[in-house]
Amino acid sequence: MLLRRMLNLLKLFGRLFGCSDSNEERVPEKTQVPETMDKYLIVGLGNPGSEYEDTRHNTGYMVLDAFAKASNIVFEDKRYGYVAETTLKGRKIILLKPTTYMNLSGNAVRYWLQKENIDQKRLLVVADEIALPLGTFRLKGNGSNGGHNGLGHIQQLIGQQYARLRMGIGNEFARGQQVDWVLGRYSADEKEVLEPAVNMAVDIIKSFVLAGIDITMNQFNNKGKSPAVKKQVE
Repeated sequence: MLLRRMLNLLKLFGRLFGCSDSNEERVPEKTQVPETMDKYLIVGLGNPGSEYEDTRHNTGYMVLDAFAKASNIVFEDKRYGYVAETTLKGRKIILLKPTTYMNLSGNAVRYWLQKENIDQKRLLVVADEIALPLGTFRLKGNGSNGGHNGLGHIQQLIGQQYARLRMGIGNEFARGQQVDWVLGRYSADEKEVLEPAVNMAVDIIKSFVLAGIDITMNQFNNKGKSPAVKKQVE
């Protein structure tokens, strides 16, 4: 009994003064490496499926496809959406095309914000907008959903304090024909008008990540007031 107490005392003194028992294996302490890379979630709204490809309501998808192509990355089918990742000057960018269908877009946005622990200040949502002429755009730091079902559902789940890029699709439809218009496909001529705005949207995303919402709005919103003229290649 006395011998056992003496051994226990020796072990205690060894721990206090940095000595270790040769027979006792030391377990290394776990160190948690902090994640220092800023992360951004860029969401392009639309509907999944070939029947919705090139429709006006999928303009958000089209912008993210253009960004992914320019960044040489591909989307993977993951929970609630098609997801692609890249980095830009030390910042991580997560692209998300929700597969929840437009009216439930908020489920995908909320899930990926929480999963990646991304602040809403680093969320940008790209959506179509009938109140703007085709080929124009407007970037805002927050605001109402403007009657857009996808933005409306996002607002229900996370509020309206997030940036959104509205891509103009025009409103050349008769009364009561809005659904047919937004779900209709772009014509070849309309794509010609839309393409410069999509390319500009890619630059807007990069600026949002690198410079923030205020500087990006000041730099780009004036350019989005009228459709850009596509340069002709001679």
